[in-house]
Amino acid sequence: MSFLQSLSPLFTKSRTVYLPMPVFEPVTMAVLPSSRALPLYFEQQTIPTTFLACTLLPPNTSTGARVIMACRDVGKAEEAAKDIRRMAEGVEGAGTVEVVCLNLGSLASVRQCAQELLRKEEKIHLLVNNAGVMVCPEGKTEDGFETQFGVNHLGHFLFTCLLLPRIIRSAPARIVNVSSIAHEWGTINFEDLNSEQSYSAWKAYCQSKLANVLFCKELARRLQDAGVTTYSLHPGAVNTELQRHLSDTYFRGANLLNRAFAKLFFKTPEDGAQTSIYCSVDEKLANQTGLYYSDCKEKEPTAKARDPEVAKKLWE
Repeated sequence: MSFLQSLSPLFTKSRTVYLPMPVFEPVTMAVLPSSRALPLYFEQQTIPTTFLACTLLPPNTSTGARVIMACRDVGKAEEAAKDIRRMAEGVEGAGTVEVVCLNLGSLASVRQCAQELLRKEEKIHLLVNNAGVMVCPEGKTEDGFETQFGVNHLGHFLFTCLLLPRIIRSAPARIVNVSSIAHEWGTINFEDLNSEQSYSAWKAYCQSKLANVLFCKELARRLQDAGVTTYSLHPGAVNTELQRHLSDTYFRGANLLNRAFAKLFFKTPEDGAQTSIYCSVDEKLANQTGLYYSDCKEKEPTAKARDPEVAKKLWE
């Protein structure tokens, strides 16, 4: 698939429904933003920071949330956290934000971060699995997995499973997996999950995003009657640095071309945050689980993402 073909499914701007600021009870939530460009993201109000801002600055001086940002680059994450704290200065009942180190490309780091959270946090009410990489050059994680499958799926899978007993104990609770419309082009290649026989950056990305939706489905099945609900979503094509690897993967200048397209066709980061916030806090979704959302609405994912046998096999 060519560079332009890989981008074409993302060129449609969708209508975004803006949500009111939620009113929070005291809760603890762990958010996994992409730390590589957090300062830029904060200035533009994308998913991690818009989400954190709404939890830290709730309306009517109600009690804000305790937000934990689990990030690979702690230095950049701390810069963003400082900006968020400044926003909260003088706001009665505002929540708190903390940064912890998490490298999803290292299962040892995933375990260490989970252990730290379990040691410090009595309850975890919301987990947002938002970090990810897209169409990067062929590579391996620290543990030898294909980079996109390892970071986008396996790292989140292990982190969620390690925190799951604490999340269940904190019920009612939610787990939100940020996937992509790209899952519609994905196939779980159980014979070659690491794309060692033939590597396509786009196919590997689509496989990882399909895995996100399947993980959400299977997790919902396993958590029936546990008081924990799960959600997967497509945030839309958002004008962020997620596509930063395009020049390395396709051709020199691809990043510049993408930025030009993004200004015309992609959502603003603020728009892109809406569905994540919707799945995280909207009361109407309290009794829904295992579903897929786009533009703050339930949407049916591709048939491959609804196959319970594939979801179970992927888990195992």
